[in-house]
Amino acid sequence: MTPTPAPLRIILADDHTVMRAGLVALLGSEPSLDIVGEASDGREAVALVERLRPDVALLDLRMPVLDGVGATTEIVAGPAPTRVLILTTYDTDADIERGVEAGATGYLLKDATREQLVDAIHAASRGETVLAPRVAQRLVAKMRRPAPVALTARESDVLEAVADGLSNAEIGRRLFIGEATVKTHLLRIFAKLDVNDRTRAVVVALDTGLLNRR
Repeated sequence: MTPTPAPLRIILADDHTVMRAGLVALLGSEPSLDIVGEASDGREAVALVERLRPDVALLDLRMPVLDGVGATTEIVAGPAPTRVLILTTYDTDADIERGVEAGATGYLLKDATREQLVDAIHAASRGETVLAPRVAQRLVAKMRRPAPVALTARESDVLEAVADGLSNAEIGRRLFIGEATVKTHLLRIFAKLDVNDRTRAVVVALDTGLLNRR
């Protein structure tokens, strides 16, 4: 007969007493989980992890003293092999990125069902990435967005001169560089802006805010 695996040891951290009580009521009856500690802020959560070394720490994102991101950073960097699962109401790009970059194994929203939460805790304990569907969609959408274009200071000077109607030779004299260097800068500008001519480069730069003409 296969022995029943020991329940996962978890801690909960949320500054709202009612929310913590709700999580305890939601997860306390799950035989595969054992709630071994509760914290009301991130600093308490870190201390609990260091003392109890649970399998998973379920953390709120916004907490006093030390927030969920700060607590995650310290827990991940510490000696305990504890996985962090963030459970929050916040699903903005900035909040998601902060949590993931801090080293959280998962990021769930507080509208998750009991079954989803239990499954996520088990998956996190195995080191599997767990993301709420809305969170995953936001991350994918952000990854698909093209990276912002940036021009060097010299490229900006060259494009400014182009917008002033100067020829390559005139640009060279204005900036004290050779005409060949001007052409090299222009080719790089064209590549960055995905254009083929000077006029289009100026138009795109104006539209994207890379060039300001007052």
